[in-house]
Amino acid sequence: MTDQYESPLSARYASEEMVRLFSSDNRYQTWRKLWVELAKAEKELGLPITAGQIAEMESHIRDIDYDIVRSREKEVKHDVMAHIYAFGKAAPSASGIIHLGATSCYVTDNTDLILYRQALLFIRAQICSLLSSLAEFAGRYSGLPTVGYTHYQPAQLVTVGKRATLWMQDLLLDLRTLDSVLGELLFLGCRGATGTEASFMELFEGDSEKVDALNGMLASSFGFPGIFPVCGQTYPRKVDSLILNALSGVAQSCSRFATDIRLLQHDHQIEEPFGSLQVGSSAMAYKQNPVRCERICSLSRYLMVTSMNGALTASSQWFERTLDDSANRRIALPEAFLCADAILRLAVNVTQGLRVNEPVIRKAVDRQVFFAATENLLMKSVKKGGDRQQLHEAIRGITVQIEEEIKSGGDPDPCAVLIASGCLPLSEEEIRESMDAARYTGRCEEQVKTFLRTVLPLFSQEKKEFSPIEI
Repeated sequence: MTDQYESPLSARYASEEMVRLFSSDNRYQTWRKLWVELAKAEKELGLPITAGQIAEMESHIRDIDYDIVRSREKEVKHDVMAHIYAFGKAAPSASGIIHLGATSCYVTDNTDLILYRQALLFIRAQICSLLSSLAEFAGRYSGLPTVGYTHYQPAQLVTVGKRATLWMQDLLLDLRTLDSVLGELLFLGCRGATGTEASFMELFEGDSEKVDALNGMLASSFGFPGIFPVCGQTYPRKVDSLILNALSGVAQSCSRFATDIRLLQHDHQIEEPFGSLQVGSSAMAYKQNPVRCERICSLSRYLMVTSMNGALTASSQWFERTLDDSANRRIALPEAFLCADAILRLAVNVTQGLRVNEPVIRKAVDRQVFFAATENLLMKSVKKGGDRQQLHEAIRGITVQIEEEIKSGGDPDPCAVLIASGCLPLSEEEIRESMDAARYTGRCEEQVKTFLRTVLPLFSQEKKEFSPIEI
């Protein structure tokens, strides 16, 4: 416990890997790595920087003296300048060439891009893990009939596996969106105060090729395919909006999945995991609440709302730079990633431990299959010489009778009621044959198998666990 406020996302919900990725240490060490790579590139392109200066910088990437940083920032009111000062104190021979030609956005924005790319890859791996769990679940229950619902009212039968493919399809759309964002993610590079690269034109005496080479070397050093073709002082804030929209999409998909499980758990059909020592309620000892799925929905709501920050910030940038994005982005982007991470961790946990109560599902199906079978029974009866209108009215009357009995608290056997009525020119065997639930799930099982065969290559070979990339 601590006497200072902690974000519940970092203290309670998100993974250690994601918390570490967005930690202050990781961020500021990345700043120092960026300064080292800038010095290396400038040296290689002919600026008077020595190997000794670079070596001294490299030896002090991790030992950041935060007391010096805090003291200096109080004086200068500028976090980047405070870190430059502290780095210079640690590497005095290089203090004069640290940050040469750069602006603050060289370290702040490029670091953000590095961290966001790593975080997106982490999220991608988690989506693939979730898809793998759902694929196994869908395959196992591909043919198990269950009551379908439209408007949350009983409808035609589907299968448990088919319903799981609907959840999977949403997540596959998220995966494609994520891949699109990753494909658009470029480096800012070192572009100067308004994106004109004027300071580097001065350093390299007007040699544009060297300026291009510098940015190419920097992008390559950090694993990016290139830099944004044009920019102001910052990388386009539209990128943040695209990232947050992608994360919001994940939240939408997971919330839909979790809501379905919550509704199914109400009827005891499918339940999320519940530990042997888990307590559902401090007052009601018998309660087994779907707390994991409720938490998924709760966190998803937060993430979907947070995504608006990207849109509002991207739409309000003035000309080459304004600083009203800074405080918002420091909170919104890391918290969104931690939230998406927490949601996916919960979703994987739930899918790996879902409990399918087949007797309960069968009972619900047995009640509903009667209604699904009435049209087939009508057709069979007409073929045996019955009058369609009279048969239709007789079946309608029986269904109303059964519905009323159910609403009155009864538990009728619809098939037995129909047989006892004697209104159909069919044998008991013929009537019971018509109650086979598998007759009324259409192509569900085939659809599941075809779907899984088609989509498995998209995620089944993905790395299931992720460790932050060392830079």
